[in-house]
Amino acid sequence: MLKETVLRIIEGHGLIKGHSRLLVGVSGGPDSLALLHFLKEVQPIFQYELHAAHVDHMFRGEESYQDLIFAEKICEKWGIPFSARRADVPAYMEQTGMSSQTAARKVRYDFYKELMDEYEMDTLVLGHHGDDQIETILMRLTRGASGKARAGIPLKRPFHSGQIIRPFLAVTKQDIEAYNRQHHLTPRLDPSNEKNDYMRNRFRHEVLPFLKQENRRVHEHFQRFSEELQEDEDYLQEAAAKKMEGIWLEKSPDVSSVKIDALLEMPKPLQRRAIQLILNYLYPKRPSSLSAIHIEQLAALFINPQPSAELHLPEGLIAGKSYQTCIFRFSRQQPLKYSLSIQIPGETFLPNGYKIKAHYMKEESPNTGGNDSFDIPAQLVSLPLTVRTRRDGDRMKVKGLGGTKKLKKIFIDEKVPLAERNDWPVIIDSRGEILWVPALRKSEWGEASSLDESSYIHLSYEKA
Repeated sequence: MLKETVLRIIEGHGLIKGHSRLLVGVSGGPDSLALLHFLKEVQPIFQYELHAAHVDHMFRGEESYQDLIFAEKICEKWGIPFSARRADVPAYMEQTGMSSQTAARKVRYDFYKELMDEYEMDTLVLGHHGDDQIETILMRLTRGASGKARAGIPLKRPFHSGQIIRPFLAVTKQDIEAYNRQHHLTPRLDPSNEKNDYMRNRFRHEVLPFLKQENRRVHEHFQRFSEELQEDEDYLQEAAAKKMEGIWLEKSPDVSSVKIDALLEMPKPLQRRAIQLILNYLYPKRPSSLSAIHIEQLAALFINPQPSAELHLPEGLIAGKSYQTCIFRFSRQQPLKYSLSIQIPGETFLPNGYKIKAHYMKEESPNTGGNDSFDIPAQLVSLPLTVRTRRDGDRMKVKGLGGTKKLKKIFIDEKVPLAERNDWPVIIDSRGEILWVPALRKSEWGEASSLDESSYIHLSYEKA
């Protein structure tokens, strides 16, 4: 049963070509042992070369070392070249801060790449099966994956100098166990697979039995869903990519910008893929925290009727909307400088997602004690007023201080995060006098000599 099913998948999808050179990941567990045995059995059909690879992650001490010895002896018995590495993954986790699964995968795949180079292998074969596919798709949907990530594990994909294939995705764990019994194979068992410490194990023990009870062939439907979704994504991403030339205004790792109106003219399925392509470019290595919700947030930013707004994305990426342009930059980079005339009366939208509202009034507001608004005697300022970012050496005459103070010291005293200081608005008049640092400090002003309908300019700092 397993042999015929897997051969159909290999031939139907062109997974293995004649005279290939296959590197097989072998842990010694049920899946990889059955895979290695199967590939040895059908080797005469394809005339490929086989080489087995094992990594001891050193999580389980002597027990995991015995897995290595077991795999080595099996390969010696079956006449298959074997390479192994003992990697102190717990120490590597401490050094890098990676999780156990991420660190183990990194070490393992690095070893595979080295062997592919050393022995000129063109295909890495792994033992993921249909149950793994169901678990992966459900996990990714639960975590909010988008695009191709929702399709789970691909049957084949480019890897290093060749490709990865997973021919067992067409069969279940039960099929593999039956194959092992049929061929009198006694694999090593990892007790950690029985614990519910990992999300995958919880899906395996609690969700999968229910799905299989409803439909024992559920793995076939998930695999078909995976393949169809990957094909659909390829088509839609290709269509979106063709339209990206008219969307990019500037494209560089430092600062990139896109035309919002051109993007919004695309059908919504292509809009989402265009946003994915933008994020794929900006993140050479996709952050694990990036999910479908961020695509939704960017789409919402683009259609927001406010002309200016800002969105903070994982790893310090900032998307700043200004009318029909969205500028992307990382907070670790030099921030964009701005200088905008304040409309009186009117609203002036700032790149940090706030706005300055201004109008004339006869009397001071009764509630101007805080620093989020400011009434300035109109007779004592030189118009027009401007809102800009700070400059080196900026000082202001602080209300109640009786002298001047550097803006740098004000930011320090108010514990303003360093990343926010260069974007913070500063209000000045036409002479360059600093009148107000919104939400932080006001300047010192005298009393107006006469009162009329426009005796004061009322300014407020509000979320856009």
